Amino acid sequence: MKTLLLGFSLLITSLTTIAAEPTPVIKDFGYFYNVAKHVSDLSQAQFKIAFDVGDGAEKGAQNNHINSLARFINMHVAHGVKPENIQLALVIHGSASVDVLENSFYKARFDTDNKNQSLLNQLLANNTVVYVCGQSAMHMKVAPEQLIPGVKMALSAMTAHAQLQQQGYTLNPF
Repeated sequence: MKTLLLGFSLLITSLTTIAAEPTPVIKDFGYFYNVAKHVSDLSQAQFKIAFDVGDGAEKGAQNNHINSLARFINMHVAHGVKPENIQLALVIHGSASVDVLENSFYKARFDTDNKNQSLLNQLLANNTVVYVCGQSAMHMKVAPEQLIPGVKMALSAMTAHAQLQQQGYTLNPF
């Protein structure tokens, strides 16, 4: 009987812990650790941050550098930042340019699905703008009509970053 009660107690505790976990904004991506005791006061925080991604994923794999944006959103919302106070920009260039191909074009080129499309669609739906460097895109033979809907072609990554800085975005060094 004691074992049964202990097992039932552990089950209830587990269910309570699961129920207390915040629902991630970006589902299936952006995992993070809860840091219960941290020094940041995030109650009034507002972020405008640009991320730079130049390294592409392995063929058919998720680009972990793009996943950093999901982690940033999920982590900060779970720790009290309002989702509308997080504005992110993703500037893609170099070999990462193919990671923003719409799935049918990616599959035609690499014979596998683009594991980044779901992540990018969710980021685009959550206050994130995505630019691909036009110089890299042309070099990698990525045409504007082949991009995931919502991804914008910039003249260059340098241009996108300069304009984002003029709009008040800071550059995330990670």
